Amino acid sequence: MLDHLKLNQVLFLDIETVPEHDNFEDLSPAKQKLWDQKSAYKRRYEAIDDEEISAAEYYKNAGIWAEFGKIICISVGIFNTEKNEPEFRIKSYYNDDENVILKDFSNLLHKHYNTSNRLLCGHNIKEFDIPYIARRLLIQGKPLPKILNLMGKKPWEVPHLDTLELWKFGDYKHFTSLKLLTEILGIDSPKDDIDGSQVRSVYYEEKNLERIVKYCEKDVIAVAQVVLKLAGKPLLKPEQVTYI
Repeated sequence: MLDHLKLNQVLFLDIETVPEHDNFEDLSPAKQKLWDQKSAYKRRYEAIDDEEISAAEYYKNAGIWAEFGKIICISVGIFNTEKNEPEFRIKSYYNDDENVILKDFSNLLHKHYNTSNRLLCGHNIKEFDIPYIARRLLIQGKPLPKILNLMGKKPWEVPHLDTLELWKFGDYKHFTSLKLLTEILGIDSPKDDIDGSQVRSVYYEEKNLERIVKYCEKDVIAVAQVVLKLAGKPLLKPEQVTYI
């Protein structure tokens, strides 16, 4: 599959999400009730000593669901293969206002990624990033770019590249985190500062969006490195990565 991959036609991406509001109490009464229902199974499953976690306490995890979260950063990377050594160019769309992020990212997709030979690539992108972005676009009343309009598609009909799926080798039940995958493949870990479980506190408590952006960009670089490794190509050197 990777033998004929044209790297300059692939948009590598990663997103960072947080709960839509800082506190559970900021939700409307109707949304509080819906959150209680939506999170009930997870709260029971993660209960310690059979003591169920309250909906209010569990709200810190709301960023994993597009219905209750929002996107605060989308980082993307693309290869420029016209040079002797490929250049990997990184750009991030980030803002406290999700509408700004979605507008700018949609413009990028409409302008440069609106043809069938273009692909998106990320780790667990088919299960998380792509559907999350698509749902948030619709929630915010924005049209879906063609490359994201996968409504009604079966899993095997989704053309995009997922490094988690590539590593499964057909084993549908096998999950491997990006942190573990980079470690075993000898790639610098993107989790050397924070990890996904800390994004909410860094955003709402530290109010340090720039720190989250750097973390998101490292994930994009790590995914690109995984693809290079799986394709048997040389890994990127630091000087081959540029930020725009």
